[in-house]
Amino acid sequence: MSTITTSPAPGPCPLPRAGSGPSGRPRGVSTPPASRTRGEWRPAAALPVARVAVDVGLAHLDRPFDYRVPAHLDDQAVPGVRVRVRFAGRLVDGYLLARAEESAHTGKLAWIDKVVSAEPVLTAEVEQLCRAVADRYAGVLADVLRMAVPPRHARVEAEKPRERTPGPDELTPDRAGWAAYPRGESFLDALAGGRAAHAVWQALPGEDWAARLAEAAAQTAAAGRGALLVVPDQRDVERLLAACSALVGDDGVVALSADLGPAERYRRWLSVRRGAVRVVIGTRSAAFAPLSDLGLLAVWDDGDDSHTEPRAPYPHVRDVLVLRAHRAGAALLVGGFARTAESQVLVDSRWASPIAADRAIVRERAPRITAIGETDTQLARDPTARAARVPAVAFEAARAALGAGRPVLVQVPRAGYLPWLACASCRETARCRHCAGPLGLPRPGAGGAPDGAAGLPHCRWCGRAEPAYRCGGCGSRRLRAGVVGAGRTSEELGRAFPGVSVRSSGGGAPVLSTVAAEPSLVVATPGAEPAVEGGYGAALLLDGWAMLSRPDLKVAEETLRRWFAAAAAVVPHGDGGRVVVVADSSLPTVQALVRWDPAGHAEAELAARAEVGFPPAVRMAAVEGPPGAVAEVVDAVLAADRAPSGVELLGPVEIDPPERPSGPSSGPSSGHGSDDEIRERALLRVPRASGRELAAALAAAQAGRSARKAAEPVRVRLDPSEIG
Repeated sequence: MSTITTSPAPGPCPLPRAGSGPSGRPRGVSTPPASRTRGEWRPAAALPVARVAVDVGLAHLDRPFDYRVPAHLDDQAVPGVRVRVRFAGRLVDGYLLARAEESAHTGKLAWIDKVVSAEPVLTAEVEQLCRAVADRYAGVLADVLRMAVPPRHARVEAEKPRERTPGPDELTPDRAGWAAYPRGESFLDALAGGRAAHAVWQALPGEDWAARLAEAAAQTAAAGRGALLVVPDQRDVERLLAACSALVGDDGVVALSADLGPAERYRRWLSVRRGAVRVVIGTRSAAFAPLSDLGLLAVWDDGDDSHTEPRAPYPHVRDVLVLRAHRAGAALLVGGFARTAESQVLVDSRWASPIAADRAIVRERAPRITAIGETDTQLARDPTARAARVPAVAFEAARAALGAGRPVLVQVPRAGYLPWLACASCRETARCRHCAGPLGLPRPGAGGAPDGAAGLPHCRWCGRAEPAYRCGGCGSRRLRAGVVGAGRTSEELGRAFPGVSVRSSGGGAPVLSTVAAEPSLVVATPGAEPAVEGGYGAALLLDGWAMLSRPDLKVAEETLRRWFAAAAAVVPHGDGGRVVVVADSSLPTVQALVRWDPAGHAEAELAARAEVGFPPAVRMAAVEGPPGAVAEVVDAVLAADRAPSGVELLGPVEIDPPERPSGPSSGPSSGHGSDDEIRERALLRVPRASGRELAAALAAAQAGRSARKAAEPVRVRLDPSEIG
C-alpha cells in the first residue's frame, strides 16, 4: 500500500511562468500519455507535489496531505480541481489546494489517481474561508467544504458557459430610498469607492427592504465589484431577485437556494464561479458562493433560525459573512426590522456602525401600537381585556381596517387546532391519568380521536380518551385551551366576522406569498405572513404570553423580531394603521414594540445576558452525548496544555430523557431508559477574548477521541441558544 503523509499547512501556489501551462510546462509541449502500469508513472516535471484536502470527516485527519502529481495529469491538476486519491487503502474524493516543488515528508508519496474534472471549483478565498469557519466552530474542514461546494454535475460542466454581464458603466443605481437614513448615503458612497464599510441597518416600518438591498447591490456592481446577499427563505429570495433584476438586469443577478434541482443549482453556481454575474442572492449556503472581487456582503433578518446550518459544525450566516468581510476587505451590511444581541456586539465594539432613521421619521411611518392594560380607560371599557384572547380593542381595530377596505393580519404562535389543554381554574397543563401525557382536543372531522370518543379530550401520547378529567392540583373538572392553534382561530374569527373571507397561511395550510388588498382576515403563523400591496390595515398579535414563555435563551429577542415583522407590514398610523399586541403592556418586550425601539431592546438584552454570563456576552460551548463521552471531552479541554483562560464548567445535566408510558401494559418504569439511552449536556463558558482558545481546545479533544476510534458520538456547538 502506498504511503500517505501529512504536510504543513499549504501556502499559496507559485504562479505559472509566462507562456507556460498550469505547472510551468511551455505551451505546446504535449503531456506524456498515462500508463496502465502504475509503476511506470513519472512525476510532473515542475511542481510535482500536490497538497490535497481529502473528504474525510475525522477530526484527527483534519489537515492537507501531500501526493505526487503524475506527468499525464500535469496540465489538469491545478489548484481548486476535484481529485480522487487513495487514502487508508481506499479511493476518496478531495480538492487540490496547491502545487509545490517538494514535500516535508522524506518517504514515498502516493499518486493522485484521477482529476475528476478540469473545472477549478474551489477558489483560494473560499478554501481559506472554510478553514476559518471550521476553526471558529471547532469543526472539520471537510464538513464545511460540503456546504460550500455543491455536488458535481458533469453534463452542466460541458454546457456553453454563461456570457458575462454588461460593464459597470451601463448600470445606473438609485439612491433615493436610502435618503431617509442619515448614514445611508454615506454607506453607498463607501460601496462606490470600494471601501470596507461595516453597518447594522435598522429598517423603517413598512420599508421595502428588498429594494434597499437591491440598490446597495447595484451600487457595488456599478463600481465593478461583486455583491452577495443572503436571506432566510425562498419567499425572500424571490422578492429580492425581482428587485435586483429590475436594477441590474436578469443577466446580472443569479439566485442560489436549496429549492433548485441539482443540475440547475450547479449551473447557476458555475456561472458565479466563472465570473458571469456580479450579484448573487440566496439562502444560507450562498454565503460561500465563489464570487470574485467581493465588494458587499449582506444578510437580512439575521435572527431567523434558517440562517443557522443544522449540520456540523453549525455555522451561522452572520458569523460566516463577518469572517469573509474581514478576510476579503469587503463591506458588510446586517439588516432587519429588529436587532439581535449579536449585531449589537458589532455596534458596541465599533466594528460596525448603526444605520437608523431619526425618531421623527420612525414615528411618522409606524402604525399605532396598542398593548393590553396600557391605560385605565381601556380596562374600564373592557374589564376582561387581560383574560380575553381577543379583547375588545382588537375587535375595534379589525372592524376599522375592514371598513376602510384593507385586510387584517392575525398572527397566531401555534399551528393546529387545540394543541394544548389546561385546567380552567389553575391553568396547569391537563394530563392523562394513565401516562401523564398532555391532553388535547382533535379537530372535528380530522380524525385522531379514539373510536367513540369524538369531541372528548384525549392523550396526545397514548391516545386514551379522558371523559372524566379532574385536575391533580386543584381538583377542578373544567378545561380551557392553553393555546389555540391557527385552525381554531380561523373558525372563531369566521364566526365573529360573518361575510368576511378568512385566509390561512402556514400552520398546516400552504404559505401564501401575497394576498389581495381587499377586506379579509389573514391568519398566519410567525414567519408565514403574506405580503399585501399597500399594506395591512391592522395586525392582531395574539397569545403574546405563549410567545414569551418558551424555554429559549433568545425568547424575548425572537418574539420581538416576529412582532416587528408583522407590524412592519401595516400602513402608517396616519393612514389608520393599528397593531394590537395581546400581552401585558408592562413587559419590556412589549414596551420595545410600542416605542418601535429595536436598538434599545438589543442593548438591554445584551446587558442582561452579560449579567448572567450568556452568549454573545461570553463564548459558550455545549457538549452533548452519552455521560462518559461528555466527561471525556470536558476533561480534555480543562486539562489541555493551552486550556482556555477563564474557562468555567456548567453541568452536566441530563437532556432528552426517553418518554415511557407507565400504563398497565408497559410495566414498571423509572421514567428513564437504560444507561446507554441517557444523554447529557455540559456547558463550557469563557470570556469572549478566549473564544478561539476554547474552539481550539474542543477541536483537539475531538481529534483525540477520533484518533482512539471512540464509538460514542459527541455533538459540540458553539454559542447555542438551548442552555437548559
